[in-house]
Amino acid sequence: MARTMANVLVDRFSEERRTTQDLFWVVGFSLLTGLLAQIRIPLPYTPVPLTGQTFGALLAGVALGSRRAFTSQVFYLLAGVAGLPVFAGGAFSFVHLLGPTGGYLMGLPLAAGVLGWWVERGGARGSLRLGAGLVLSNLLILAAGTIWLQFALRVPYREAWALGFYPFLLGDILKIALVGLSFPRILGRFEARETSSN
Repeated sequence: MARTMANVLVDRFSEERRTTQDLFWVVGFSLLTGLLAQIRIPLPYTPVPLTGQTFGALLAGVALGSRRAFTSQVFYLLAGVAGLPVFAGGAFSFVHLLGPTGGYLMGLPLAAGVLGWWVERGGARGSLRLGAGLVLSNLLILAAGTIWLQFALRVPYREAWALGFYPFLLGDILKIALVGLSFPRILGRFEARETSSN
């Protein structure tokens, strides 16, 4: 098994990459992101709710590798544009991408792809290394969302950061900690099983 594949969780289920398997994982994680998006907690001081979408993108990145993670989040966006109620609160349509949350949504594929690239290069082999990739990917989502929010609401950057960045730090730290602490252990268990079976 190539080193890149050995670092990616879903490649541990099969030694050969097949298009049908890749499509299964891509569609599966796009649906998972849509399901997590329905976890929606409105915040009284910002038009952007707290949702599970970013968690879906982070999970895709650590589990799928760069290309499949990126593609899964593009599929997620296309599903919403096509009319499936996969955005937060069951929202859909291209118009939703132009609203206050559009920047966060558009940042999901980039963040998942960057994190997948990090994982492919061994970034998931320890909690601290994975944590660095998770933080970077999450910051990409928050930065894209905040910049778009400033544009959409026509407010000063300082106000946009107060509305779109700072309110989500605590929740995102919890998501990062959950993935960062659990995923290296999961990967380690797969390696231990493979070693014991050889």
